[in-house]
Amino acid sequence: MAVGVFDSGLGGLTVHKGIANRLPDLPLVYYGDNANTPYGVRDAQDIFELTCQGVERLWDEGCDLVILACNTAAAVALKRMQETWLPKDKRVLGVFVPMIEALTERQWGDNSPPREVAVKHVALFATPATVASRAFQRELAFRAVGVDVEAQPCGGVVDAIEQGDEILAEALVTSHVEALLRRMPHPEAAILGCTHYPLVEETFQRALGENVTVYSQAGLVADSLTDYLERHPDMQGDGTASKFLTTGDPVRVSGKATQFLRHSIQFEKT
Repeated sequence: MAVGVFDSGLGGLTVHKGIANRLPDLPLVYYGDNANTPYGVRDAQDIFELTCQGVERLWDEGCDLVILACNTAAAVALKRMQETWLPKDKRVLGVFVPMIEALTERQWGDNSPPREVAVKHVALFATPATVASRAFQRELAFRAVGVDVEAQPCGGVVDAIEQGDEILAEALVTSHVEALLRRMPHPEAAILGCTHYPLVEETFQRALGENVTVYSQAGLVADSLTDYLERHPDMQGDGTASKFLTTGDPVRVSGKATQFLRHSIQFEKT
């Protein structure tokens, strides 16, 4: 009954943690493509191929349902995967929609026409590839009208997190927030459009100010997955064991994961 969680590196562990807290009896297989991170500076074809490879590896572990906990993969590759590549007996879900539904105060699966919402000025922080894809704006337009989105590509933040350099990561976040605020001085909400970013969420909040509501994905994705599995129990695969897989050095990756999440995590090589 395992569910797969895919990420380009460490960031998806925030989503994994949210799901594990919400569904403690659900086996989860985590796949981190640490050997090829970051995805945010790669081209679309490269991201698509790497994402497909990772998802296929999770299928091998008995995960018929895979969560793309990498916003770059979800923004750049997911639509193409669903339209041209995905077998009918498998499902791959992204992480954008649950966050947009929370922002626009819509229930999961609400397919009514887009409407006016309370929030009018939204800051989006994401990787360069996610920003370039405009996937967030496209999904938002299905649900809301009259929302001004200012996007900031946050180059270097994922690299710093993957390298375990918290000081550099925090300095880069502060710089990127300052750059966005020069263009949108008074955002009402901020979207952390990369699952690495909750690891430095306090820095985002501090730089934005206490009046800005910061949305990150872990709990929102966990709630949406719970709802999805209740409606589609057949999509729970035949895997029964939880594990953490990496394409990188498992000792190094385990150390960095433990450093950021503050508890021991043991990866194995895939």
